[in-house]
Amino acid sequence: MKKIKILSLMLFLALLSCKNETAKVATNTVNKPFNDFLDNYNEETYKLYPINATFEGDNRFNDKLPNYSSDEFLAEAITFYTKVKADLAQFNDADLSESEKLSKAVLAWECDINLEGFKFRQELMPIDQFNSITLTIGQLAGGTSAQPFKTLKDYDNWLKRLDSYVNNLESSEVKMIEGINKGYVLPKSLIIKIIPQFESLGKDDVENHVFYGPVKNIPETFSVEEKKNITAAYTKIIKEKIIPAHKKMANFISKEYLVAGRATSGISDIPNGKEYYNFRIKNFTTITMTADEIHNLGLREVERIRLEMEKVKSQVGFKGDLKAFFDFVRNRKELIPFTEPQQVIDNFNAIHEKMKPQIEKLFNKKPKTPFEVRRTEAFREASASAEYYQGSLDGTRPGIFYVPIPEITSYNIHKDEDLFLHEAIPGHHYQISLTQESTVLPKFRKTLWYSAYGEGWALYTESLGKELGLYTDPYQYFGMLSGDMHRAIRLVVDTGIHTKDWSREKAIQYSMDNEPVSEAGIISEIERYMAYPGQALSYKIGQLKIRELRTKAEKELGDKFDIKEFHNQVLETGSIPLKLLEDKINVWIEASK
Repeated sequence: MKKIKILSLMLFLALLSCKNETAKVATNTVNKPFNDFLDNYNEETYKLYPINATFEGDNRFNDKLPNYSSDEFLAEAITFYTKVKADLAQFNDADLSESEKLSKAVLAWECDINLEGFKFRQELMPIDQFNSITLTIGQLAGGTSAQPFKTLKDYDNWLKRLDSYVNNLESSEVKMIEGINKGYVLPKSLIIKIIPQFESLGKDDVENHVFYGPVKNIPETFSVEEKKNITAAYTKIIKEKIIPAHKKMANFISKEYLVAGRATSGISDIPNGKEYYNFRIKNFTTITMTADEIHNLGLREVERIRLEMEKVKSQVGFKGDLKAFFDFVRNRKELIPFTEPQQVIDNFNAIHEKMKPQIEKLFNKKPKTPFEVRRTEAFREASASAEYYQGSLDGTRPGIFYVPIPEITSYNIHKDEDLFLHEAIPGHHYQISLTQESTVLPKFRKTLWYSAYGEGWALYTESLGKELGLYTDPYQYFGMLSGDMHRAIRLVVDTGIHTKDWSREKAIQYSMDNEPVSEAGIISEIERYMAYPGQALSYKIGQLKIRELRTKAEKELGDKFDIKEFHNQVLETGSIPLKLLEDKINVWIEASK
């Protein structure tokens, strides 16, 4: 025991010495070839994925849209990551600062996880109700999102991108037919949800089409002739290409694809489905856990949170069982108070104002990027979840918290405080904006996204409500517990669906038994997990790791623990795999003693 302590001390002193030397090196010298290599990698990814550049505010590639499901694109991507991995290995760790070593480790992970993913035939299921090129282009099409419409070139860029989008749809249909023949096809229950999306975009009503939005907002500075030309060009492409392409896809999906759809729910039923799900676990959690381990962890968390829910039920004096209390919360008139969608937006803004005086107690760094709450666009609102879209890198486009309000008369507010903390402040808006505004991180790390880190952070921030002056109402606190339960349930149902032959109906019932979300909301969520295997695991896995690291720091540092500095430590490196975050926090704890 004594030898272990001595060795630990020696390792710690060596680590501090190394860290101090590294700090000197980092202060005086930068490995320029390595940093040039990172910048070049970032530039090449923009060319490979130009939509990413658009969302980041880089407008150089706004006319480009690769055919993502084509064999040519896949070959290009595999060649790219293979070369980057080989070139990265040429840089010696001894020549890099600690920050540069972390960048090297992160980029190595990026190469490995992408190359591993290409082994599975993901391109044979290119469209689902939750995550597809149609939803992304549809969001940009209205003219109020990341794609700018301020100059003549902007308008021309979008026309070129739309031509490529139509080619994407044609290629997607070809790949889906190949998928049918090889056993790669979605469940019927998901295919049904895709059809209305395409039907709505295939309606013969040009001037009310979402893709006509940029025409309705042509800048006043444009000449009469320029406005006339834009109107004619956009009317032509919508009428002759966009509407027919969506009609054709709606017809194919409803007539052919639906017939071939699976009756089963889990991804294990496609070829190599079990191996594919294990990859998805690794990809989204960034740690090594088996599906069984995650399933059992979820069961334990569900039981723990149920006990906390029972306390709230007793506090408000409800006499029935917990499931009855869920129904009570779902339908309580006082929690469904709004008659206009704008009232929902106003309520979120009021939550923001309420917590502002307390935020300095937990954070000493705030993002400069502006922030807005907006209603989700109508064409995707029915199947969308509340979500955050990052602002541009230059801060000119705000971070946006999108809220779906498909039916105002059933909108329940009991989770609004919790939801705002997660999607907005200090959740995704702080985490993403502070990363993008960093003057230290290389460009590629400013927009990197690991779900376990990003969603884990956002779920962790839900637990900060009382420290931020929220959750004073027991129903809002119950909303936080409901959010925590929702993510715990995900561990159970996602693994249940994809590895334990759970049906869609069994997963829906399990959720109904353990959380107060409406049945329609639960169905949408379960179908999301079916379409997007493994992603839902990342929230709880990441949250538990960050909470574990905070508890460890509080215990080991005692009076020296500074919550603001802990949050700085978690946020300053941007999105990284959880193992790398754990290593970083452990070094900080030792250095702070």
